[in-house]
Formats: sequence, C-alpha cells, structure tokens
Amino acid sequence: MAIDNQKSKMSRSPWFWVPSLYYAEGLPYVLVMTVSVIMYKNLGISNNDIAFYTSWLYLPWVIKPLWSPIVEIFRTKRFWIYTMQFIVAAAFASVALTVPAPDFFKITLVIFWLMAFSSATHDIAADGFYIMGLDTHDQAWFVGIRNTFYRLASITGQGLLVILAGKLAKLTGNMQYAWSVVFVILAVLFAIFALYHMFILPRPETDVPSKVVGSTREFFIDSVQVFADFFRKKYVLSAIAFILLYRLGESQLLKLATPFMLDERASGGLQLATENIGVIYGTIGVAMLLLGGILGGFTIARFGLKSCILWMALAINLPDLVYVYMSYCMPENLAIIASCVAFEQLGYGFGFAAYMLYMVYFAEDSQYKTAHYAIMTGFMALGMMVPGMFSGKIQESMGYPLFFIWVCICTIPGFLAILFLKIDPEFGKKK
Repeated sequence: MAIDNQKSKMSRSPWFWVPSLYYAEGLPYVLVMTVSVIMYKNLGISNNDIAFYTSWLYLPWVIKPLWSPIVEIFRTKRFWIYTMQFIVAAAFASVALTVPAPDFFKITLVIFWLMAFSSATHDIAADGFYIMGLDTHDQAWFVGIRNTFYRLASITGQGLLVILAGKLAKLTGNMQYAWSVVFVILAVLFAIFALYHMFILPRPETDVPSKVVGSTREFFIDSVQVFADFFRKKYVLSAIAFILLYRLGESQLLKLATPFMLDERASGGLQLATENIGVIYGTIGVAMLLLGGILGGFTIARFGLKSCILWMALAINLPDLVYVYMSYCMPENLAIIASCVAFEQLGYGFGFAAYMLYMVYFAEDSQYKTAHYAIMTGFMALGMMVPGMFSGKIQESMGYPLFFIWVCICTIPGFLAILFLKIDPEFGKKK
C-alpha cells in the first residue's frame, strides 16, 4: 500500500498541478510590474516616481540567471516552489497592511522588491520542475496549458482585481481600503496555493539537490563556463543589441500607458475610471495580445522567422501611433479607446512572437540551450528596465503628446538592429 501511494505521488496527473503552478507563476509578475503602476497612480504618486521606481522591480528577472545555481544546489525544486509561494503570500499581506500607512510608497516598494525576487526564484524552480515532472511528450502537450493559465493570471491581475479595486473605491470612497482588500484576497489565495502544492506536486526521482561540496564547486565552474560560452558565440553582439533595442519604444510606453488613461484631462490624460482600465487592458487587451501571439506563431510557421521578422517589427511598433492619436484628440468614447488599445495589443502580441522565437533560435546551437535562453531573458528584462526608469521624467518634461511621439522615434533603433541579424531562412518553417 505504501509503495502504491508513493507511485501515485510520482505519477500524479499534470492536470492537478501544471495549471495551478503557472497561474501562480504569472500572478505575482503582473501584480509587481503592471498592477502596482495602477495602484500607485490611484494613490497620487507622480509619473516620474512610478516609472523610475517600478522599473527597478525588473532587476530580479534581469539577474535571475546569476542565482539559479542556488536553486539547483540547495533543496528540491518542489521545496523552492511552495516556499516562495508562502513568501509571496506574506508579501501580499504586508502590502495590504501598509497601503494605508503615511509612508506606504517606500514601504510597499521594499515589499514588492522582496516579492519580485521570490517570484523570479519561483520561476526558476517551476520551469525546472516542469522539465523534471513531465516526460517529453507531456512537456509538449502541456506547453499550451501552462501558457494559457499564465495568461489567465494576467487577466485576473490586470482585469478582475483592478475592476474590483475600482468598484470598492466607488462603494467606500476610500482608495487605500480598496487596494488593501485586493491584497488581502491575494495573500489568502497564495497561502492556499502554497498549501495545495505542498501536497499535490509529484516527487520526481530526479528532483534532488547537489549536496556534495565537490560537485557544488564543479557546478559553479560549469556556470561560469555557460556564461563564457554564451559571450563567445558568433554574432553575439548583434543578438544582444537586438534583444535590448527591439522593444525600446514599448519599454517606455508600458510604464505610462495606464497613467495616461487615469490622469485628469487637465493634465493631458483621458481620466478613465479604474474599473474601466481593468476592462480595457485586463480583458480586451490581454485577449488581443493572446490572439496576436497565436497569429504570429502561425505566420512564422508558414513563412519562417527570417522572412517575417521585419514585418513583425512593424506590427509591434507602428500601433504605438494610436497613443499619439489619443493624446492629441482626447477621445471620450470608451469604445474608441478600447479599440485603440486592442489594436496596439494585437500588434504587440503578433510582433512579440518573432522576438521570443529569435531568442530560441540563438540559443539552439549550443549544448547550454536552457541556460543561454535564460541569459537572453535577462537581457530582455534589462532592455525593459533601464528605458522604463527614465520614461516618467521624459513624459513630465514633454507632456503626453510629445512623449508618445518620442516613443515612436525610439522604435527606430530596433529596426536598425534587425539588419545585423543572421538567421537561417528555414528556421521556424513548418516542415
């Protein structure tokens, strides 16, 4: 009986844990990087401070590859998953308690910083556990499921929770209370996730830490070798330039799009209600983003990455012009505003597919595929972090109309970087 019970723990259906694991992976990220911007804007923080300080929250994802060996060496991936979920739950509870405090901005930033490190560590463990817990067939089968539930987390964070905060603020007349309730709900949810995964996650035989000092030393030597091998790759400089510059405009737009929607009309904003932001970005926007990603994947499979990448760069960048239009024309009709955001998000999803697939392509010709891909995602986060830090100051000095024109100008370096890429014409084509 004990043997049968142990076998059931090791062979538990992925349906019991893959959806919940990737939903739990996506939610802290969207809360830290996107919902925090909306919350701070609701609570009266300036655009400059929002953009600068929340951009620093990207840092854990930038340097994530540097401490991934710690997750490999100490304890199991399973342990890291539910431990990080408990820490995230405690962080959510701490935000709920400190939002009403006079110095809430400084305190909550520190808590979000802790949450970001915990979330990035959770990402390392969850992705490693996914590989260990599933055979190659199930890995391929469930990749769509994990991505779907990651996107559902985005809809929950940017959509449902923002709508809830807006409704509660209208009911109570107290924005601090509204956001405190939202974070209490998140704290309870993540405590449930942590307890659930403690008991439900399987126990793969390969999920063991490296406990021998000699092997630990060798592991760090191998880690250095991984980085050295990456920077010795042919065309590595053009690859890094592309990764850093492809979303140069988007990195700044992302930080100021929702403040633009929330700001008063006297300040150049559209003065939308918080719940309207939740509907426009969290439901319609995410749905169009997902649709764009699917269409991008189909297009690359049909024509190949090399043939599509310039057109997909146009798709991700040209729709930024809708913000220029909105900042000058100041539409009041919600349908028009939602249509503009939907168009921009559709193009973003479509063009982002090429960006992600290029990183797969560049990592493919190495024995360290997974590690090299992780390094490139670090550069990707860096490319979003640094420009985003200064976007608020630029916007406050220019105003929204000129700022959005500046965003469009910043898309040009990404187009130039594409000219230096070397891509196999057959890569990505369906055989």
